[in-house]
Amino acid sequence: MTIKNIHKIEQPREKLQKYGADKLSDAELFAILLRTGPKGSGVLELSKKLLKQFPGTKLANASYDELRTVHGLGPAKACEIVACFELGRRMLKDKQTILILTPRQVWEECRDIRESKKEHFVVFFLDTQNQEIKRELISIGTLNSSLIHPREVFEPAIKHLASHIILCHNHPCGSLEPSDEDLAVTKRLTDSGRLLGIEVVDHVIVTGRGHSSFKEKNLM
Repeated sequence: MTIKNIHKIEQPREKLQKYGADKLSDAELFAILLRTGPKGSGVLELSKKLLKQFPGTKLANASYDELRTVHGLGPAKACEIVACFELGRRMLKDKQTILILTPRQVWEECRDIRESKKEHFVVFFLDTQNQEIKRELISIGTLNSSLIHPREVFEPAIKHLASHIILCHNHPCGSLEPSDEDLAVTKRLTDSGRLLGIEVVDHVIVTGRGHSSFKEKNLM
């Protein structure tokens, strides 16, 4: 399906104008950047193919030659993508990172998942000054020890040279009380962090109405 075949209010540019860029999917944002797709295919299709071939942060670090391997992505569009990410890196190079100190701040930073219908488990990677290096989504779905493996949490922590981490997940039911599985996952990750020398500072449950801190409740 091409952009022209989509109802006007659902087209990426119109959605951005009406609702803001944060309401668009990654594919829709790239569709705005790419503007057109290859002959016989839509730009959204091209965007999805691009994101599938370069998942996560790989796209931000992809070279011109790597991007040209995507069928339908010409030299001009490949240059635009490389230039876009390079410009972003330069503009953010000296930007002060966010200081994360309290459960309230975690709650404010997680406004995008607070009222989600599915559980989202995210981790804040912090430096020695408790400044946020990166926030990463680890999983979507019911929190359990088989889903949240220490490797998924501490592999990026080591990669980002994090000194501390803060765990956070939402409760779609609205309850701020931790479940037995929440406690088990927290203990497993805290023990793993201790072995690696990366402290788990807190685990915060967030909902639309508030937050709950494991540390404040003396649960870790």
